[in-house]
Amino acid sequence: MSGQIEGRNPVLEALRAGRALNRLLVARGAREGSIRQVVALARERGVVVQEVDRERLDAMAQGRNHQGVIALAAAHRYHDLDDLLARAAASGEDPLLLVLDGIEDPQNLGSLLRTADAAGVHGVIIPERRAVGLTETVAKVSAGAVEYVPVARVTNIARTLDTLKERGYWVVGTHQDGRELYYEARLTGPLAVVIGSEGKGMSRLVREKCDFVVRLPMLGHVTSLNAAVAGAILVYEIRRQRSSTG
Repeated sequence: MSGQIEGRNPVLEALRAGRALNRLLVARGAREGSIRQVVALARERGVVVQEVDRERLDAMAQGRNHQGVIALAAAHRYHDLDDLLARAAASGEDPLLLVLDGIEDPQNLGSLLRTADAAGVHGVIIPERRAVGLTETVAKVSAGAVEYVPVARVTNIARTLDTLKERGYWVVGTHQDGRELYYEARLTGPLAVVIGSEGKGMSRLVREKCDFVVRLPMLGHVTSLNAAVAGAILVYEIRRQRSSTG
């Protein structure tokens, strides 16, 4: 199944069929005819609509006539948040979720999904906007993990953290200014682990929602770790603590 859908009618039918789309690219200034219908339905479905130069669409197009519209489809379906939480609750152990606050690099998302599968994480939560979705590159980097790790895409990470806390989760963030070293913090019980975006880290609102923030020791010259590496270290420390407490 192609990750790119080109042309007004194919995109319109994909939207009508409920196909999971990461983004709709529309030629700048194009609003004539059926494009209005395509854009309106995309927004109704919660798909991010982005205006781009027609030259960009020309360069991306795999066919001869994109008609000013290209949709980037998800490589795998997303799960509803309630479904993801129900799966975690039914796992027979304390739930463990990864919450990714604006990861933009598909290599990082793919790597985090691979780690999530290997470490038994029950699900991953990503935002709809300003973040990479389940693209074909992400699926490839995940080495198949995208088929096994449920991913929920939400409109607002901060509000989602409120929902998780209402469901009994503790929310732990990662930041170089965290009060505790990650291996000194108590990382047991139902947990939602927040990994911030590359470069910017967690947003202010998301950080304020965290119950506590931990840091990884940085003894060299760089000030932070790759997001996927930091996530892997923290997830396996959680597994270590869980196994040592029975």
